[in-house]
Amino acid sequence: MFIDIVPNRGSPPAVLLRESYRDEKGRTQKRTLANLSKLPGDVIEMMKALLNGGALIGTAPKDLAIERSLPHGHVAAVLGTIRKISLDRLILSTAKDAASRRFCDVVVAMMVDRLITPRSKLGFVRAVDEETAATSLGNLLRLGKVKDHEPYEALDWLLERQERIENGLARRHLKDGMLVLYDVSSSYFEGHCCPLAQFGHSRDHRSDRLQIVYGLLCTRDGLPIAIEVFEGNAADPTTLKSQVDKLKARFGIKRVVLIGDRGMITSARIRDDLKTSSLDWITCLRAPQIQALAQGDGPLQLSLFDERDLAEISSPDFPGERLIMCRNRDLAMERARKREALLKATERELARVQANVRRKGSTLRSAAEIGLAVGEVVNAKKVAKHFALDIRDGHFSWSRKIEQIAAEAKLDGIYVIRTSVPKGELSAQNAVQAYKDLSRVERAFRSLKTVDLEIRPIRHWNANRVRAHVFLCMLAYHVEWHLRQRLAPLLFHDTELDRARAARISPVASTEPSASARSKKAIKRNANGDPVHSFAGLIDHLGTMTRNIMRMPQAKTHPFTLLSKSTPLQDQAFKLLDLDPMRVQ
Repeated sequence: MFIDIVPNRGSPPAVLLRESYRDEKGRTQKRTLANLSKLPGDVIEMMKALLNGGALIGTAPKDLAIERSLPHGHVAAVLGTIRKISLDRLILSTAKDAASRRFCDVVVAMMVDRLITPRSKLGFVRAVDEETAATSLGNLLRLGKVKDHEPYEALDWLLERQERIENGLARRHLKDGMLVLYDVSSSYFEGHCCPLAQFGHSRDHRSDRLQIVYGLLCTRDGLPIAIEVFEGNAADPTTLKSQVDKLKARFGIKRVVLIGDRGMITSARIRDDLKTSSLDWITCLRAPQIQALAQGDGPLQLSLFDERDLAEISSPDFPGERLIMCRNRDLAMERARKREALLKATERELARVQANVRRKGSTLRSAAEIGLAVGEVVNAKKVAKHFALDIRDGHFSWSRKIEQIAAEAKLDGIYVIRTSVPKGELSAQNAVQAYKDLSRVERAFRSLKTVDLEIRPIRHWNANRVRAHVFLCMLAYHVEWHLRQRLAPLLFHDTELDRARAARISPVASTEPSASARSKKAIKRNANGDPVHSFAGLIDHLGTMTRNIMRMPQAKTHPFTLLSKSTPLQDQAFKLLDLDPMRVQ
């Protein structure tokens, strides 16, 4: 039997229930069993489904069961982006064996899981195992039963391929003559067994903990390309040589401009590493070097800033190099305010020490005891150089070094860009902006360490596992960078930043947010009226889209997958990503 719809000229079509049969000559014929034209359309559609082998679903809860419901939208967004940028193919490369494919799937799963919910490797196993799954990730990658040791074996497998993967990323995103950003950061350990973990300068302000140091190479847009882990007591400049070798030997880039801060690209590193490798650089002078240029009749004359905030000079102390002087008036005001606040706070503490010395029966009597108390105060705010101290037995007084403070204040807000790139290839304005682009590496470090990926706590003690963990986090941020680019209209990102920069009078001045960015911040919606989120908030919202395994009692052997109805914001996000959440595998 089947339902046949017959056109009826200007009238509504006739809906007939018919059956096929063969006549006495064996010819196929059909006859009408009933006229269904007066039945509602939904009833007719239901009868069509039944006649095609479907099952009737009643209105009672028992007539349709949800066998499993797992958060899916955020997994689809991240995994779909990995597929779209072919990062999984780069990781797997030409390996064809089943073990490599399994390791690759586990690595991809760890990258996705770190972006949606950073957790320990054991927590990851529980989150993707088919029995204890927390999201649809394990199901999409067909991981099945995941053993506790598999993530660690996958990390070992990944570390063996780190050089090849980084080389592949460099081929995709680095070209001759490009500007490359480099900076270092550190993360502390909870344990004491890792040979890489050492005491050093802690950027996390945890000098009581062992730490590791890692250096990150990025494109000028902040896209991470390579990362390297060093011992926790490694000084920043000592990490530069390996990056130069990486760019020249491994990546095969003949000409590149390396951008690093003044603590990284020092005069010694320029002489021993960069010049010998024929690499150009952009960095900044240290404070003592700037003070030397400003002394007497030196080339750094403050009168140059009377009508402008940028000037290019030369100095015999830096032969063959360009020096670009900059003065940021807002920065100068902030430094003056901060200095005065530190001086006043220190004076309040010094006054307490002085009162204690003068008090009858005080324990602070000897010059040595008073010196220890005073030293603790003036060193706490790093302003000891600005005070003249008079310490004797039973006596303590102090005064500000007015002339020294005034000399330092003259250089407030002044910094000097140092570069080897000829003027014909890079203007002074572009050199300043290139150096300021180092903030994008700092943004990457923030995402790696605290905001999204939580590289710490580091739960490994084996040195190679630590390196693999850090590399995995870098790959996850590589994916996050692409996600942020595509989802920028739904985030608080300034999508008109380049236009706002071009509108500035000078690159020394801070870039004011564009009108669209100010509007986003004020009304929490974009120009289309869509609500805007932080990156983590948007990922969480996408996670409310669930992937449901459905089953009907009348057809127990035929489960089907159904996604929850998407919200308008989810629809817009997947439209920007150019992904269909149902088809991501």
